Amino acid sequence: MKDKTIDYILRATWQAVSRMYNEEASKYGATMSTGFALLSIDKDKGTPSTSLGPKMGMEATSLTRTLKSMEEKGLIIRKKNPEDGRGVLIYLTEFGKEKRELSKNTVLKFNESVKQTISEEKLQHFIEVAETINELIQDKNIFNHANVIDMTELSEHTEKE
Repeated sequence: MKDKTIDYILRATWQAVSRMYNEEASKYGATMSTGFALLSIDKDKGTPSTSLGPKMGMEATSLTRTLKSMEEKGLIIRKKNPEDGRGVLIYLTEFGKEKRELSKNTVLKFNESVKQTISEEKLQHFIEVAETINELIQDKNIFNHANVIDMTELSEHTEKE
């Protein structure tokens, strides 16, 4: 992957992972989003619908479609939050709990395959790099004014070479 930007590598890798999960999920009439939602909902206490989107990194409209589909398939039920009458808790049905186990096993199988192929040291470096990239983004340290100036100087320096 020489000469490819970091964001390209991340995007291409995530698209491949997403495609792989969607292909596997389609065997069971599901999607990767459904599997991820199943894993994100607390199987015993339920999960407030308002916290599910941020937990999954999904926009509200996409989450609404996913939850509607899951409800139609009998994977989840919605109940009023007894502590906050305005809120809704999402609970897994027994069928949803079965499918959650399937999703969990799929994720664990992927993780195990990666761990068998990549050394522990390389995997640890990958995790550290990913965490650092996330921190840079969360702390808004990518496009702040000082870094923009540095990038301009770097670009000018590169052009001179």
